[in-house]
Amino acid sequence: MASLSLRGIYKRYPGGVVAVSDFTMNIKDKEFIVLVGPSGCGKSTTLRMVAGLEEISEGELFIGDRLVNDVAPKDRDIAMVFQNYALYPHMTVFDNMAFGLKLRKVPKDEIKKLVEEAAKILDIGHLLDRKPKALSGGQRQRVALGRAIVRDPQVFLLDEPLSNLDAKLRATMRTELTKLHQRVETTFVYVTHDQVEAMTMATRIVVMKDGLIQQVDTPQNLYDKPVNIFVAGFIGTPQMNFINGVLEKKGADLYFNFEEGTQSIKLSDDKANDEALKPYYGQEVVLGIRPEGLTDEERNIEAYKDSTLEAYVDVTELMGAEIYLYLKIGETNLISRVSSRSQSRAGDKIKIAFDTSRIHIFDKDTEKCIVH
Repeated sequence: MASLSLRGIYKRYPGGVVAVSDFTMNIKDKEFIVLVGPSGCGKSTTLRMVAGLEEISEGELFIGDRLVNDVAPKDRDIAMVFQNYALYPHMTVFDNMAFGLKLRKVPKDEIKKLVEEAAKILDIGHLLDRKPKALSGGQRQRVALGRAIVRDPQVFLLDEPLSNLDAKLRATMRTELTKLHQRVETTFVYVTHDQVEAMTMATRIVVMKDGLIQQVDTPQNLYDKPVNIFVAGFIGTPQMNFINGVLEKKGADLYFNFEEGTQSIKLSDDKANDEALKPYYGQEVVLGIRPEGLTDEERNIEAYKDSTLEAYVDVTELMGAEIYLYLKIGETNLISRVSSRSQSRAGDKIKIAFDTSRIHIFDKDTEKCIVH
């Protein structure tokens, strides 16, 4: 098993295109790291550089204590699982899983043992004689994982392995991958644009944008303490609400005035006393609050009466255990996540309370978070 160390990694293509810039992080042995970000942010390119499928333009890559910049992919002791599974259609499941071991001249009885053990872990023992075309998408994905497991690599690399599966199967496979990681106790580096996959599986998440790391942290910390507007908006479904406005100090109290100037809410005492906000008094800022921080419950309206506003309900979406309310406060559009017991309906005028303990304030120009 191995740690990974990426030190100042760049990927430059001809024509001056920089796909990855100064990617630096240490991945501990047995961690489950997820690289997440929008399409084109450089996450798959980073994974392919670790695999050796893309050349590193600048920087150093260590697997364990070994510098592997110039080491061929087959000699890096890694296994990669691709989005499209990359199975050989003319071979049986057994032969697909055994292929890499045969190339390494592993004895036949050893191959049989390793393949059967991996098949048992993945619950595909009954499929070993079938060809890939006779398998479902989920079964093919398990075969691709099995082919990686039998090699007992130091590092697993997975490039959007669940994106071709339907929603229900993706949820099942997320759980299976987490169990697999616990069982094989190997370092996993996983690429996805799906932040739900990232939040549910990762030890730590790397959020990327335009080839740059925005933040590396645990899923909970990313959710609770995003470093900037991009991370705050990317992590969480529905995404965080952002409101432009001005901070105004009145005596000991601090208020946030909406951009159009007709609405304002009183911020919590800890924010009113926060030194970091002092330079922003009278200045434009961006207030961020997650949908669950906006509530129509009577007890919260009472508790946050200084930060309760009238809202018009545009649309409601029943999600089973909860309801999403699409609201308008003045000219500002917001989303609230409320209990399925809520009586708020489309067309209603309701009171909506801002839970001021859940408010984030961002610098309007740099988009960095000033206070959580």
